[in-house]
Amino acid sequence: MPEHRLPTSAQAAAGPRRHSRRPRRRCRLLLLPAFTLALLSLAYLSFSSHSSLPLHENVGKEMDKRYTLNATVKENVSMTIEESEPFIRKKKPHKHYVPCEIEFLPSVENLVEPADYNNFTQFSLSYFLEEEHLAGNGSLFGGHQSLQEREGTYYAKNQSLHCGFVEGPDGYPSSGFDLYEHDRAYMDTCRVVVSSCIFGGSDYLRRPTKSKISSYSKKNVCFIMFLDELTLATLSSEGHVPDETGSIGLWRIVVVKNLPYKDMRRAGKVPKLLAQRLFPSALYSIWLDSKLRLNADPMLIIEYFLWRKKAEYAISVHYDRTCVWEEVLQNKRLNKYNHTAIDEQFYFYQSDGLLKFNDSGQEPLLPSYVPEGSFIVRAHTPMSNLFSCLWFNEVNRFTSRDQLSFTYTYLKLRRMNTGRNFHLNMFKDCERRAVAKLFHHRTNGTTDPPPTNLRMDSKTHSSMPS
Repeated sequence: MPEHRLPTSAQAAAGPRRHSRRPRRRCRLLLLPAFTLALLSLAYLSFSSHSSLPLHENVGKEMDKRYTLNATVKENVSMTIEESEPFIRKKKPHKHYVPCEIEFLPSVENLVEPADYNNFTQFSLSYFLEEEHLAGNGSLFGGHQSLQEREGTYYAKNQSLHCGFVEGPDGYPSSGFDLYEHDRAYMDTCRVVVSSCIFGGSDYLRRPTKSKISSYSKKNVCFIMFLDELTLATLSSEGHVPDETGSIGLWRIVVVKNLPYKDMRRAGKVPKLLAQRLFPSALYSIWLDSKLRLNADPMLIIEYFLWRKKAEYAISVHYDRTCVWEEVLQNKRLNKYNHTAIDEQFYFYQSDGLLKFNDSGQEPLLPSYVPEGSFIVRAHTPMSNLFSCLWFNEVNRFTSRDQLSFTYTYLKLRRMNTGRNFHLNMFKDCERRAVAKLFHHRTNGTTDPPPTNLRMDSKTHSSMPS
């Protein structure tokens, strides 16, 4: 038979149910103050997040002490916490850059240099051809210029200075950029020059548009393309073989042996910045990077950018950036060069007075502090030649990124020669696009090593090559 429990057992069973309600009420009583405390904490955090409130002031000061870099070092090295973080590429709206209309003369017929054009600062320059004191591990080609010697060269006066093509004592190996004698002889005859270069097989050969070049310029202007032997072999394998005159189209091919730098970008600065050394008889020269194809007559270019503007040097503004600070950051973001070497150079320039674009409270001296250096038009005047030497010496001493040193060189030259003007025409980027078509390079070079003549010591001034 089924077991019958006493009524007391039922009451006993109901007992635990009555006792179980008490812990639940206790839990509710405990949760209520905990929830209230959480709300108060959230309100406190929200209240304290406003830096302008007194409650945050003391905390903010302590945080600043712990996490803020020394203000002087931070300014000089131009690094912020945001800049030091790994670069994350963000998609930007695509900008469309187009050429603008240029009012060239209708033809080169009867084109004559203006009578008053050469009214520029006059002085004499000569160049060191041999280095007496061999020091350092860097290339001998640029010479071993001390900082004291460097400072003196910025004065526009009769002087001798380093400007590339420096050799060692008798019996010392060539410092580089060796040319064949027949090419040198031809280059000595050039009065107006268009030049470019391709080193390391880094680009395609882009010929000037013949239909845009006048018969006069084809006959009287030297079109010189500097190639190393590797590039010549590469182009020949692609069907670009020099004819019996040593030319490919309008380009006369000049082969360079023994490049003075392992860094191809730095080697390319020799023909880019030292036209006055390569073409000693030239009155005018036009430089275009190998990524450009010339689409206008050289004489019309000279008339428009130099004669009409009464300028002795013409270079375009950068298409996107105006401040060297931005250019420094962009070079580091894209790993264009060794970051430490960039910081060393930039700190040195700031310590010598370089300011941000339009940061002095006055109108900037140039429309932009960053040039687009792929296209340069210049008269071979004393001041233009001096500027070119000074700019090259900065590239030789520091990084090969010449856009970092352009404005510093110009402003220092101007500052140290009050009343002796250097007539620079910094023209629009759209005008550059109107005279030369832009292409992409064949390959994208890797990050350059730091220059071997730049020491990386802890003290910046002592780390400058001397």
